[in-house]
Amino acid sequence: MSSEQVYIVDDDPDVREATSFLVTTADYAAESFETPEELLDRVNRDSAGCLILDVRLPGMNGLELQRELVERGVRMPIIFITGHGDIPMAVEAVNAGALDFLEKPFDNEALLARVEEAIQADRERRTREAAAGDIDQRLEQLTPRERQVMEGILTGKLNKVIGYELDMSTRTVEVHRGRILDKLGARNAPEMVRLVLAGNRYRDWSPPTEESNGSRH
Repeated sequence: MSSEQVYIVDDDPDVREATSFLVTTADYAAESFETPEELLDRVNRDSAGCLILDVRLPGMNGLELQRELVERGVRMPIIFITGHGDIPMAVEAVNAGALDFLEKPFDNEALLARVEEAIQADRERRTREAAAGDIDQRLEQLTPRERQVMEGILTGKLNKVIGYELDMSTRTVEVHRGRILDKLGARNAPEMVRLVLAGNRYRDWSPPTEESNGSRH
């Protein structure tokens, strides 16, 4: 992943210069841009840090830029800076997922506090995503049969019930269960469940209904 940056977009060169200077005095790397298009050419889904965006921008406005960033998978936290007349738009941006907005002229300490909060939130997000990716890779190691047994465990079924539904002995279920725990790096079934549900593949998973199960072979 790229190193953390604070990306600043404002069409006022004085604001860009002052904000960049403020951010760098707090030991954060900063890049500033005059237009949204310049930012979009620079960042991608792997970019790390946070964004400070003016609501009123040349070309697309802050809300439109926010939507475009989401479309491109850029998920860094956004702090909007706004003039008094743009507060309704800034509120809309926060409702759409921005971290916060600050009205111009903003307090330097307040902005730095928000930047610190935003960068910490981004670090935590990237840590979660890396962990989820690792879990997904482990899940790929499971055979189709092991995956069926694992899904039975996720629903809280007993080994004998899983065996009955999958036409295998309880002992075979236990063997599969041990292999699943080993491949996922889990010490027990509750830890396995926590790991699997923290990944991407099963995050929104729900047990199949009886209708979708069909009859036992």
